Amino acid sequence: MKLTRPGLWAGVAVALVFTLVALAEFWMGRLWICKCDKVLLWYGYTNGSGNSQHLSDWYSFTHVIHGFMFYGLLRLFFRKLPVSIRLILTIILEGAWEVFENTSFTIERYRAGTIALDYYGDSIINSLSDIVFCIFGFILARKFPVKVSLAFVIALEIGLGILVHDNLTLNIVMLPFPIESVKNWQATPALVPFSPPE
Repeated sequence: MKLTRPGLWAGVAVALVFTLVALAEFWMGRLWICKCDKVLLWYGYTNGSGNSQHLSDWYSFTHVIHGFMFYGLLRLFFRKLPVSIRLILTIILEGAWEVFENTSFTIERYRAGTIALDYYGDSIINSLSDIVFCIFGFILARKFPVKVSLAFVIALEIGLGILVHDNLTLNIVMLPFPIESVKNWQATPALVPFSPPE
């Protein structure tokens, strides 16, 4: 049976990327779920042992922004492509990022150049959830007018900066070019507790 509906192609892409990401990360030694043997809907401590191990956390919002960015860039440079194809490309790009983000090289860069001293990679379920958040961002970007999308992304970035002293912009800057003064600021108390109480 031929797949003719764009939604079916997108569904196949999601299933394929999820499978490949899960297998690649498993091969790299990532755990399926948190080593605490729990799967939480939300984990709110940016430097706790459960960060990047559960279904969502503060960094899930940065993956929503990924969706906005991919939508905007693909619309700008590949406007003639159907939205369904752009969504499939977004899923592939986000899946590739998740695998790269969980390589030993990137993990060590995060630990050396940011405040994520106890970061040892995402759980597989967290990576797959991040892809879902990216898809959600893509869908929102398609629905929102450009000005609303820009305002929404800026609000998320400012909100994350205030609440947890981190956001996508800082991640992009600090990963290749660590700035000591920014790292020191990130280590100062933010509105959201940095680590869970003992």
